[in-house]
Amino acid sequence: MTARPIAETVASLMPRARVELGELVAFKSVADPAQFPRSECEAAAGWVADALRAEGFQDVALLDTPDGTQSVYGFLPGPAGAPTVLLYAHYDVQPPLDEAAWLSPPFELTERDGRWYGRGAADCKGGVIMHLLALRALKANGGVPVSVKVVAEGSEEQGTGGLERYAEAHPELLAADSVVIGDAGNFRVGLPTVTATLRGMTMLRVTLDTLEGNLHSGQFGGAAPDALAAMIHLLASLRDEDGTTTVDGLDGDASWPGLQYPQEEFRKDAKVLDGVELIGAGTVADRIWARPAVTVIGIDCPPVVGATPSVQASARAQISLRVPPGQDAEEARKLLTAHLESHAPWGARVTVEQVGQGQPFRADVTSPAYAAMADAMRAAYPGEEMQSAGMGGSIPLCNTLAQLYPEAEILLIGLSEPEAQIHAVNESVSPQELERLSIAEALFLRNYAASKGV
Repeated sequence: MTARPIAETVASLMPRARVELGELVAFKSVADPAQFPRSECEAAAGWVADALRAEGFQDVALLDTPDGTQSVYGFLPGPAGAPTVLLYAHYDVQPPLDEAAWLSPPFELTERDGRWYGRGAADCKGGVIMHLLALRALKANGGVPVSVKVVAEGSEEQGTGGLERYAEAHPELLAADSVVIGDAGNFRVGLPTVTATLRGMTMLRVTLDTLEGNLHSGQFGGAAPDALAAMIHLLASLRDEDGTTTVDGLDGDASWPGLQYPQEEFRKDAKVLDGVELIGAGTVADRIWARPAVTVIGIDCPPVVGATPSVQASARAQISLRVPPGQDAEEARKLLTAHLESHAPWGARVTVEQVGQGQPFRADVTSPAYAAMADAMRAAYPGEEMQSAGMGGSIPLCNTLAQLYPEAEILLIGLSEPEAQIHAVNESVSPQELERLSIAEALFLRNYAASKGV
């Protein structure tokens, strides 16, 4: 059986996919009630549930997870004796950041220069649409040859672990022979890629207190300990002169053995300004896939507009530490906490709070499922061979699934290639990648069923 009928069906479904992705993007489903009402996430979850029901899924449910969010689940039975494949995506998104910096409204899917722009278009509402396209293409060409479970998470971006805890409490729910995580991305547009490793993450919030209250900087500045200055000093201790992450006791010398990331390509993808150096040592692949990386993602301090000449009594920062495979996220958290507590200057009082955490992940790329995906991607991307790369981001659910179902083969694909600019303003998705990856997923499900004798 050739790939052509599947490809033609997916191509015919792309206008519908554009409309549906626009409907999904319109939900401001940021899983943070301090920024957007919970009703936006609930509406997005309801949309996904309705879409699954329309495709014939059974047992469709909104799972109330322990972090107060909802994940959507559904089951589509396949032929007798067929293997079960779990398809994963998430419908929650990052905040839009500076909405004025978007060239089009962040929650309005807009086509421009051959791409579709909108928050979540690639990460990861596009992944939901990718799964639907693949299943529809199979149904139109003989039927879905495997049993399918779909789960769409509602708090992946927050890292609060709701779905992981729910899966641990209900281990039978997501059991599968193979898992396709639709939340990664090709190395670049047109180069089919599976993600072999994910860095884990630990997120901490550190508070420094030095005074009972703010003071006049003219009357007390120069002797009174400034909490904001202390915070700047403390955060600077987390990097070496060349920008390498330096957390006491944390190994940062590992190397990446596979696909490399040329510096000039990385500079272009990351939009590094002319004359500004990259940070860290080793190859780019070493730095983003094989080594820990600390990022200060937020600081509470007075804004420039309206600031008063005051010595600050308190300062707070949120710190993300990406943890590569081979290191334990909990051990990294302990080391980072100890570093923060020991490097605060002037005896400043230190309070450290854990915000989120997830373990790193390494896939077995030698498994039969990867061979089935390689064949599928070869057909979906004529003239290209599937590549394996790392990803600096974290998907904590992967390790939970690997622990719950050690025999399951876990694959990571998705739409978050570099041009997508996920987590930044003007996030976008390539409709060509959506089309080709949907074809690849459909062909994978067919290949995988054949490999199991179905």
